[in-house]
Amino acid sequence: DGYRNTNQVSDDYRYQDGNYDAPNDGYYRGGDEPAQDEDAQSDVTEGHDEDDEVYEGEYQGIPHPDDIKEKQKKRAPAVDDEYRDRADLMAERMEDEEQLAHQYENIIEECGHGRFQWTLFFVLGLALMADGVEVFVVGFVLPSAEKDMCLSSSNKGMLGLIVYLGMMVGAVLLGGLADKLGRKQCLIISLAINAAFAFLSSFVQGYGFFLFCRLISGLGIGGTLPIVFAYFSEFLSREKRGEHLSWLCMFWMIGGIYASAMAWSIIPHYGWGFSMGTKYHFHSWRVFVLVCALPCIASLVALKFMPESPRFLLEIGKHDEAWMILKQVHDTNMRAKGEPERVFTVSYIKTPKQVDEFIEIQSSTGTWYQRWLVRITTTLKQVWDNVLYCLTAQYRMNTLMLAVVWFTMALSYYGLIVWFPDMIRYFQDEAYESRVKIFDEEEVSHFTFNFTLENQIHRNGEYRNDKFIGMKFKEVRFEDSLFEDCYFEDVRSTETFFENCTIISTVFYNTDLYEHKFINCRLINSTFMKEKEGCHIDFEEDNDFLIYLVSFLGSLSVLPGNIISALLMDKIGRIKMIGGSMLISAVCCFFLFFGNSESAMIGWQCLFCGASIAAWNALDVITVELYPTDKRATAFGILNGLCKFGAILGNSIFSSFVGITKVVPILLASSALVGGGLLALRLPETREQVLM
Repeated sequence: DGYRNTNQVSDDYRYQDGNYDAPNDGYYRGGDEPAQDEDAQSDVTEGHDEDDEVYEGEYQGIPHPDDIKEKQKKRAPAVDDEYRDRADLMAERMEDEEQLAHQYENIIEECGHGRFQWTLFFVLGLALMADGVEVFVVGFVLPSAEKDMCLSSSNKGMLGLIVYLGMMVGAVLLGGLADKLGRKQCLIISLAINAAFAFLSSFVQGYGFFLFCRLISGLGIGGTLPIVFAYFSEFLSREKRGEHLSWLCMFWMIGGIYASAMAWSIIPHYGWGFSMGTKYHFHSWRVFVLVCALPCIASLVALKFMPESPRFLLEIGKHDEAWMILKQVHDTNMRAKGEPERVFTVSYIKTPKQVDEFIEIQSSTGTWYQRWLVRITTTLKQVWDNVLYCLTAQYRMNTLMLAVVWFTMALSYYGLIVWFPDMIRYFQDEAYESRVKIFDEEEVSHFTFNFTLENQIHRNGEYRNDKFIGMKFKEVRFEDSLFEDCYFEDVRSTETFFENCTIISTVFYNTDLYEHKFINCRLINSTFMKEKEGCHIDFEEDNDFLIYLVSFLGSLSVLPGNIISALLMDKIGRIKMIGGSMLISAVCCFFLFFGNSESAMIGWQCLFCGASIAAWNALDVITVELYPTDKRATAFGILNGLCKFGAILGNSIFSSFVGITKVVPILLASSALVGGGLLALRLPETREQVLM
């Protein structure tokens, strides 16, 4: 009678309001009880070891429903993941990512900021420097390259735009791949493509092949910007991120300075190089193209010694590799600080639930190219899914606002960067034309011209039995003139024309005075012998130092803006930095109405570049911080690709108004900057948030 059967015990337990109430009948129910004597304790604990393990067969009481659910929850995922709804898996992954974000921030703070980050800073800086060089290199080589490749005005324009087209495609493609294949691997691919085709472009002779090489070279370097910022940000703690990403932006400026300095010191030496027969020429501008590939090659070599981003590795479930890299970062920084005894205390890092499914065809069911085709198509589909994810409800507004800000900034900045040198050139041409010398009704006979004629107009002249030997015509026009029994030998000309002239019994031997230079002329018994081979276009003998000077000063002028933005980025925030910088740049645009000389235009260009660089730096930082790790490089690539599209439009639109009006370019640039700056103020501030 002292014992009750099991059914009676179970009936006495009643479930009320989510809790079990036991009857108060004096029987032991497994709850708290008063202390027992030593013998009683030994009887009760029989069957338990020191760790309170339960032996098989021991009575454990009636389980609580919450305990049953918890055990089922622990067992279920291993079996039922493939049957669970994808939305549930994604929700669980997002919860894991949020936990990982905060834990990773604490780990980076424990690793500290030191030698490792500074080493990576210079390695990635070289990659960013290569991006800056790529923007300038084509503009610098055009004046000399047109001599070797017979470039018309339309061909030169296409060559200037093709690099931006390649960078636009490369930013989207390689940025998306970096979220699937890894930051380091895709950055190596990007730099290798750029280095290989930049090297190849310096040797090719034909315009078409050169254009193709620069296109692929631009495609390669286009991926560096989104990958570099995503890569470096994942080694930085929250309080260091804004400042050090801004310092990293300085390498783009250094790339512009490097390209300008190398162009200035190499290209004018046109004799540097070699020739193989009459068809192959390797002149100084090709040496310059080779030198411009050096930062890319240096970064490519150094990158081989750097690890993959541990944040990316955790995102794809590679916990052990990520832990080893973080330990390497910690130990490197601690040794540099003189604290090698400091131990890396992290033992386990949260990894998000893996949802993506990879399709693989086994060797027995398909050929090697079928397997590679499936891998490629699967990866590209995942990249496309990431692109679409940036437009989902969670990120749509931020993506659209950032897209407008990036586009307006690029349209105005790149448009004005092209417009400034063109306007300065226009002022130079006006000044040059104002110094033209006019000769009316001159009569010259039995005279030998063996010197250069420049910036002259000869009207109603008569030239009889004259010789023009080993000379140059530069900006010379003969109008309504007579040439009789004259002899032209070894003559070169630039922008030289004969208009409404009569040419009688005259011999042209080894000259570049081609048929199109004689406008409405009468040629009577005149002979053209052994015309000069090469391009049937006009070209200047002197190299264009102005382009180098303006680009050098424009690149150097952003140094103060870089320093100020780096020091204030984490103090005033990204949003105020973008809005303030764009509005100040818009004000600078209005002052361009007063730029009526070369020196004034150069001064306003430097002021504009210095004011706008802070907005560029803040845009890079906020773009990195607004998106999660598995979408970060993709989103950056999309926005940077849109930026390059804005650059193409800006170059095309602004250059078409040179010499026509200043009103349209100035109003267009200032309006775009004001609109983008005001819209940027509606973006969320990110300086206090951890990287998701």
